[in-house]
Amino acid sequence: MTLSIDFLRNSDKMDLFKNQGGIFMLKVGLVGVGGISGAHIPAWEEMKNAELVALCDIRPERMEKYSGKRCYTDIDEMLANEKLDILDICLPTYLHADVAVKAMEMGINVITEKPISLKEEDVERVYSTAAKNNVKFMVAQVLRFWPEYELLKEIYDTKKYGKLLSGTMIRLGGYPKWSWDGWMMDEKRSGLVPFDLHIHDLDFMVYAFGMPKVAYQYRSKLPKQDFISLSYDFGDFSINSEASWYATCYPFTAEFRFQFEDAIVANENGKMMIYLKDDEKIDLSQAAEGDTGSINLPKSDAYANEIIYFADCVENDKPVDKVKPEELSCVLKILNNL
Repeated sequence: MTLSIDFLRNSDKMDLFKNQGGIFMLKVGLVGVGGISGAHIPAWEEMKNAELVALCDIRPERMEKYSGKRCYTDIDEMLANEKLDILDICLPTYLHADVAVKAMEMGINVITEKPISLKEEDVERVYSTAAKNNVKFMVAQVLRFWPEYELLKEIYDTKKYGKLLSGTMIRLGGYPKWSWDGWMMDEKRSGLVPFDLHIHDLDFMVYAFGMPKVAYQYRSKLPKQDFISLSYDFGDFSINSEASWYATCYPFTAEFRFQFEDAIVANENGKMMIYLKDDEKIDLSQAAEGDTGSINLPKSDAYANEIIYFADCVENDKPVDKVKPEELSCVLKILNNL
């Protein structure tokens, strides 16, 4: 493995890594041991070229089950004491940008949960900090790494089933009464449904299809409920989308259905299906690898995929171009006008 001078920029460069059997290990810290960390921590633990060495949360009890990790209740103390290569931010939304900037100013590469911020202007602030300090930064927009969504983008890009005509994306669930300090139900701290749920589908649309116009929007906000319905115009096709926290125990649901000239591609009811003409259909959720000809849906963990991707960019000094700042700005601009 070739390491650039820029990558090994710290004077005590060997402290950046832990050598296990001749393999250099990226040192990783994670802040915010809440719900989403339950997807990030196992992914880091499976990495062969990285070691999760430290955790930070203001609730010590949240870290008790993770043995072998140095645990902190103060982010400044963790950043000062640990010589980290990567900080993984799993904090509440309103803290993402400030903590990212603080870490990057200390020469630490940062991956943060979505969104980058509630404010569009923070995109420039965060990315300029990364550039100034010669570090990597990425927002973990997980649908860009989700096999079903990646396959949908590939079908669109290759025009395998002709032109795209229309699409539907939904993301629904009960309101997040479990959130620490009720922060998710506080619009000033979370942005509510647009920034928690709908951001996933909108971000994927911008990534896969380009920057749309909002043709129609409706929103209903009630105590313990937030519902939005939108139609996006991409010129040659439109996509309808719904997202909601319901004031009931409605199960979490995330689905899509896209109509192409020669097929319907759908991820519904736990199945990834392609419906062709003449009553032919392909069930990608059941088929073994290789059974579907030129269609392949890999079985993989999207959260692990995004972490593997970012670690590879850091380790090998590659550009982090899977998530672009101009796309993030477009998404935040739309969300802030809902």
